[in-house]
Amino acid sequence: MTTSAGTGAGAFGAVNRTSSNRAGVTLMNNQNGYIVAEVMRHKPGVTVSEYPSMIRVDGDRKLEFDFDEIGDALGHEFDQYDFEEIMSTHYGRMVHLDDRTVLFANPEDAAEYIDFDLRPVDAP
Repeated sequence: MTTSAGTGAGAFGAVNRTSSNRAGVTLMNNQNGYIVAEVMRHKPGVTVSEYPSMIRVDGDRKLEFDFDEIGDALGHEFDQYDFEEIMSTHYGRMVHLDDRTVLFANPEDAAEYIDFDLRPVDAP
C-alpha cells in the first residue's frame, strides 16, 4: 500500500502564510447574536454564515460593530460587555472603542490604535 501525503501548497496541513485580508468573529446563535448578525449582513464585504449553535461574521480588511446601530436594532442599549457576552472567538486585530468594536485583518491597518511600530528594521 502506497500513500502520498503531498508537499504542495494545497496539501492537508500545509502552511500558508499569506494574509486572507479577512477578519471575523464567532457569535452565539441566540436572540442577540442573531440580531447583531442581521445588522452586519447588509454591510459591504461582510459574509454571515449561520450554524446550529453559532454564527460566523467575516469581513474584508475591516469589520466594524457599531454599538448604537446594533442597539437600535435590538431595541435597547448595547455596549462592549454585551458584545463580549455573545462573542466566543475572533481573528484579526481587535480594537475596542467607546461606541464600537473594530477588527482589522492586517496589523498595519490598526497601527494608529494599537501603537504598532511600522518602522523598517535592518537585519543583522
